[in-house]
Amino acid sequence: MLYPVYIHPGDDTHAHGVIIPDFPGCFSAADTWEELPANIQEAAECHYGLGDEEVPLPSLLQEVMLHPDYQDGGVWMLADIDLSRISTRAVRVNISLPEALVKTIDDEARARSMSRSGFLAYAARKAMQVGHGV
Repeated sequence: MLYPVYIHPGDDTHAHGVIIPDFPGCFSAADTWEELPANIQEAAECHYGLGDEEVPLPSLLQEVMLHPDYQDGGVWMLADIDLSRISTRAVRVNISLPEALVKTIDDEARARSMSRSGFLAYAARKAMQVGHGV
């Protein structure tokens, strides 16, 4: 589904910053324009990875681009977000991990403004992508 995204273009020392207005609090970044679609998809999956809320329908670009928050020189793009890869139904699991690892996970999750569950889901997805050469 095509969602409007607002991009603050980067330069040689800064990544392109991305805001997804329909997903409040969901941000992403990429060093190159070519990386943006995959990073936007990943951000959406992580944002809704806990299943706490339903994914909203996309806003109309011609309406959201008039919002005062998006008048600072950024550019708009329509990002094709695959909603079939976003599960909004959480499933509780019980796992055992070493205490020191749990502390490290919690520290990393907090540094990324994520919950423990969100971070573990993110890390698992990343590990599976690497393992399959994606």
